[in-house]
Amino acid sequence: MKNKNQQAGDAVSLVYQCALPLSTRTVQYVTDLLRKHLKAIRSRWRSLPAGRIVVIVLAVLRHDQRAADLAGGNGIAATTIRRWIDEVVALLAAGAPRLDRALAKVARRGGEAVLIDGTLIPTRRRTGRKNYSGKHKRHGLHFVALTDERGRLIWISAARPGRTHDITAARHDHIVEHLKAAGLGALADLGFLGLDKDCNNQVVVTGYKATRARKLTTGQKTANRIIAAGRAPVEHGFAHLKTWRILTKLRTSRARATNLLRALLVLTNLELDR
Repeated sequence: MKNKNQQAGDAVSLVYQCALPLSTRTVQYVTDLLRKHLKAIRSRWRSLPAGRIVVIVLAVLRHDQRAADLAGGNGIAATTIRRWIDEVVALLAAGAPRLDRALAKVARRGGEAVLIDGTLIPTRRRTGRKNYSGKHKRHGLHFVALTDERGRLIWISAARPGRTHDITAARHDHIVEHLKAAGLGALADLGFLGLDKDCNNQVVVTGYKATRARKLTTGQKTANRIIAAGRAPVEHGFAHLKTWRILTKLRTSRARATNLLRALLVLTNLELDR
């Protein structure tokens, strides 16, 4: 990965290199994916080989490198790099599992429950009230994700406005119905309280919430601690996902953000499997 800067009035171009902390297996997987795609669309020529294209795209995703800087260091146009990013992200996102298939896979492996949580990905630009989260006091896009009991990400929802509540997003994706179809349960925080109202066959466990008129009993406090301990791995899953620095502040639309998050889910799991 190279970055090229040129000072005003200076004819000398300076190029520096930095390491890309990703496994060879991940780079090779994405390279093979791109080569297969280029063969399918009969694209005989690109400005750079598939391997170098992939390294540039992964540099943008991992380090949030500016396309203009990478363009200067590699002697190509910034618009070309942006086009490559969209192309590779779309290829990776196509490999992200659907909700029903992800849950069915967990069930086949003998899993009994999944972990569910929502998160806000900050946006760089102010995009109106609908993307402002009162909970986080900032603008962003809202996502719901599921992990297995070890905290490995298995599914991520579409991007929604930052003001969306966790329970609203979960209802929109029919998560409870999919859990019941797969025969799985789920642990969630109090943001999902009331998601599953079926007292006879409740699959989503959220713990207890205190109010001004009703304090929690000792047993309820103990139950909340047990649920919180069981939910801890979901935070590890989000932490792995957010090592991709392009998520520091998104600069894209909701549709592209959905593709980006699903592509990063695939890449994150590739890195964890090495």
